[in-house]
Amino acid sequence: MTSDLVAIGNPVYDFISTPTTKSNRPTLSGCSTNVCFAAKRLGIKNVTLVGNVGADFSDDFHTTMRRHGISVINTGTTDRTTGFSIRNYENGERSLRLISDAGRIPVTRVWSECQDTRHLMLGPVFREIDIPEITRLIEPSRSLVFLDPQGLLRQVGKDGEVEHFCEREQFKKLVELVDFVKPNALEAQVITGLQNHVESAKKLVEWGAETAIVTLGADGSLVCDGSKCFHVPAFETVAVDPTGAGEFYAGAFLAEFSRTGDLRSACLYASAAASIMVEIPRPDFPLTDAEVRTRTWLVGQIREV
Repeated sequence: MTSDLVAIGNPVYDFISTPTTKSNRPTLSGCSTNVCFAAKRLGIKNVTLVGNVGADFSDDFHTTMRRHGISVINTGTTDRTTGFSIRNYENGERSLRLISDAGRIPVTRVWSECQDTRHLMLGPVFREIDIPEITRLIEPSRSLVFLDPQGLLRQVGKDGEVEHFCEREQFKKLVELVDFVKPNALEAQVITGLQNHVESAKKLVEWGAETAIVTLGADGSLVCDGSKCFHVPAFETVAVDPTGAGEFYAGAFLAEFSRTGDLRSACLYASAAASIMVEIPRPDFPLTDAEVRTRTWLVGQIREV
């Protein structure tokens, strides 16, 4: 059966600390995982996740994914699942420390099960997708390709703390093949070397992406499609934990864009969905299309920039 969405990226079990909460047990997360959760709940029917899950969390992971109706292609061959320790601070900054790494995903080996999907989501968390390999595979693909680049921009520094870097020339070869690329504000600066969000988004489109979306947290998102750039406001709420908000934005965006093909309405819908996620940060939080649409009307007006 052809999937409507295939998300490639390692699932993660995070230990998260915020100014108001602290997890006593690891929380299932990760870019591909969160995109699948959001997309499935908001209307994409056949959703598949491809990634490495170790024996340490295999039972819990597969039980959770079955409960949510998400298919899994587990390419893991070790005992370890990727894990991070995340600390969020009151000023909006955060630190990220790598606890364990499930390793590279052998995408070529499972590509026959991925290549016919309508939507392909590339959501690495820590360099588990090889850029030359995935570039070769997606170049002839007819799928709509969405890239969240976070895991391609990370390396381990002192004491396991994650630092940002970008192999820019290699990264550009991937960007020119994708339909959507969605970095956050810091990632956009690391990728392009530009501090201005509008200029960063324009640069990503100049490199070949059909559309660039730069998420700005509580300030919303900045979107450029080659002809125009516009700002999408965020729904005003109190964020208990912003971890994963950009990924739920991506999953919601794909769900709405698959229905309408309209960039602006998909971005408003995504902004509303992300606001629900940050209020109750756990996989089983209540996310419904009806609630997202209610908030979409209250997000605010898109304005060109």
